[in-house]
Amino acid sequence: MVEFNEIDFLYIKEGQIRIKIPQFDKVTSKAPVFFNPVMELNRDLSVVALTMYRQLKGDDMTICDAFGGSGIRGIRYAKEIDGVSLAVVNDLNPLAVKLANENIQQNGLTNVKACREDANLILRKCKGKFDVVDIDPFGTPSPYVESAAASLKAGGLICVTATDTSALCGTYKKPCIRKYGAKPLRNEYCHETGLRILAGFLCRTFSKYKKCLDFQFSHSTEHYMRLYAMIDKGAKNTDESLENLGYIAHCPKCLNRQIFKGMTPKISIDCPDCGEVWNVGGPLWCGEMQNSEFLSGMLDMIPEMEINQKKEVTKLLEKCLAESGAPPTFYDIHAICRKLKISAPPLEGVINLINDGGYIVTRTHFNPNGLKTDAPLSFIENAIASYR
Repeated sequence: MVEFNEIDFLYIKEGQIRIKIPQFDKVTSKAPVFFNPVMELNRDLSVVALTMYRQLKGDDMTICDAFGGSGIRGIRYAKEIDGVSLAVVNDLNPLAVKLANENIQQNGLTNVKACREDANLILRKCKGKFDVVDIDPFGTPSPYVESAAASLKAGGLICVTATDTSALCGTYKKPCIRKYGAKPLRNEYCHETGLRILAGFLCRTFSKYKKCLDFQFSHSTEHYMRLYAMIDKGAKNTDESLENLGYIAHCPKCLNRQIFKGMTPKISIDCPDCGEVWNVGGPLWCGEMQNSEFLSGMLDMIPEMEINQKKEVTKLLEKCLAESGAPPTFYDIHAICRKLKISAPPLEGVINLINDGGYIVTRTHFNPNGLKTDAPLSFIENAIASYR
């Protein structure tokens, strides 16, 4: 095992903290202490989201960063968010705990504690003690969600990151079925279905404890997916929440798609538009993924916050806000144009035509060529074909 004094370090400034991190050539789970600079946007968004949650909660909060690594995320929470009474930075790696302790001291914080524990064990042992649990592992979060579901109380917040997007997006179907109990779809909106599979998995897991999730903010960015959800409890609320689970049937030939809600819905074999056999993905979350009030509150906070990627954070939140209230899945205009064998018109022009038809339509953060709409596919195709 690598000794602490054998690791080369450097200092960086992120948010309001100065932190010591390991130098590396490539981000890998085998690094002596894990740190990923690409996740700065993720951490910036997390600070804003938890600040918003703290405002809604109206009281001090305790946070568990279950996979602390260098400690950067938990330390930023403790430093940058008012009302954090305790942030626990946890990691099973003793080198990470040692580095996290140095970083805590470097930033002069007394409301952060670094500990060495298995993520599942700390959540189980501290049942009911955390208001926020952040699960951001290297790979799948699925082995740790059960412990978070058992641990978090009503009114709490669960934050989950998944970096195994190749499974969730359908490149590797069997791992997705094994880890999330759901069949993925490999198509132009696979990142959205992957995010919905993750949300559905969380919903089913929490339901075992008569708890349900109210999703506040979710996004798929680069190599990862991220969800924020508040917890409610009660058998009735949980049963009603489970009604948002279902399946997406996708036609690979004509690009038609249909939502079937329920755990065991009756799904036709063939696409009603062209007769091609459906590709069916799920079970997954078919309900709302963005809370407009939560996102608007986050956007209002950003001008006063000290974050490095303020422009990127604002841009992403604005796109996610626009998606709130829109139906599941989106249409890739380029994919439709390939089917019609025509060149793609300007996206804004197509949006205007769909709007004029009286339908909901918005851009999506998932794809720069995508739009979310409740318009039927035939109407979208006619709008594209008639555009001048």
